[in-house]
Amino acid sequence: MLALRLARRAHPMVQLCRLLVAAASAGTGFLMLSTLGYAMAHPEASAGATLRLVWCLGPVAATVYLAVAVARTDPGTRPRSGLAAIGLGPARLMALSALTTALSTTLGSVLALLAFLHLRGDLPGTPFDGQVAGFLAADLPLPLPAALTLLTVVPFAASAASAVALRPKDKRQRRAGRRAQAAAASGAGDACEERTPGEQADGPAGEAPAPGPRPAAGHSPSGLPWGVAAIAAGLAVEAHAGDAGGAPRFHLPGGLAGGPAGVLTGWTLTALGLALAGPALAYLCGRMLDSAQPGVVRLLAGRGLQQEARRIGRPLGVVCAVASGAYAMTTPYTDARLAFGPLTTLGAVLVAGCALATLATAAVEARQARVGAIAALVRLGAPATLLRTAALLRAGALAVVFVPLTWVVAELAAMPLRG
Repeated sequence: MLALRLARRAHPMVQLCRLLVAAASAGTGFLMLSTLGYAMAHPEASAGATLRLVWCLGPVAATVYLAVAVARTDPGTRPRSGLAAIGLGPARLMALSALTTALSTTLGSVLALLAFLHLRGDLPGTPFDGQVAGFLAADLPLPLPAALTLLTVVPFAASAASAVALRPKDKRQRRAGRRAQAAAASGAGDACEERTPGEQADGPAGEAPAPGPRPAAGHSPSGLPWGVAAIAAGLAVEAHAGDAGGAPRFHLPGGLAGGPAGVLTGWTLTALGLALAGPALAYLCGRMLDSAQPGVVRLLAGRGLQQEARRIGRPLGVVCAVASGAYAMTTPYTDARLAFGPLTTLGAVLVAGCALATLATAAVEARQARVGAIAALVRLGAPATLLRTAALLRAGALAVVFVPLTWVVAELAAMPLRG
């Protein structure tokens, strides 16, 4: 009940983000139900049905990634001294966040089931025919246990991933929550008075303090070597798969380009490498801005970008991976031959939309973390044009690094498919 109250009384922007998660879950659930319908209507094409189910893993991963990003930016589940005093420490808030994520994704799964049953004609209405009849299997009874099993994949994965991402990461947060609970039970007053001097700077219930007027650069993310190695390995696997003439080939559903089976493995490694290298590349962009005797604008933009590198770097790497993969799979076709089916279009919209929405959510989270620093700069008399120029400079530096990287990776990934 508490999770429902927190979800109902949240800010409208938070509600909009949860609706996006529910919509993504609905689209992914509909794709998996369509795979089940295709397997029912074509029992002889088991390999094709399995391939369609495997291709649903992309939308599933994108939906889970978006759900975790929304859960991280939800202000209603952040540790606060008032909540810790009534027994809602970091661990229980983590559980509430996971439950809220499960509610949003379950709502989407229910909508997907209702839409699928309506199109089949199981609910009041006329079933579809023609091109869409191949994945509806309207003339066959729907195995409800199998459908429900598929629909529980996204809620379970999203809630579990949210719980792992929001778990208390150190003993200080757990001690702060237990201390606040003990203070409330014994009537000792505010738990902040019982903190040690070393823990007082951490804010209420282990919450990090608002950043001061001088931005902290932090340490460089350590994923660049692993990311570069994964990108190089993925491109090497794709090149080797393209040169192997007798290698087994895969055929993508919905009109996308097919190719050697090793290309899929190589692109997966490349996408993983871009996601791993994204934070370090964003940090290097910040270092590039504040190097060589920077002025006020460059210093503010560079230090801010270094501080935000871990938040926005990985979503930006995922967007680059999605863009490079879309280019590689569509560039072998001319405009006349490129014709996507409805399910392929839905899957592409889901993956691209979730990636962009996750990046936007990470940008909002980064801006929330800069609220204290921005307020301090405004109190010191900094003009609004200074803050806008610094933001534009950060975006430009990221574009200078990530856009050419995406184009190079996309061109190299498209070569085996062209052959």
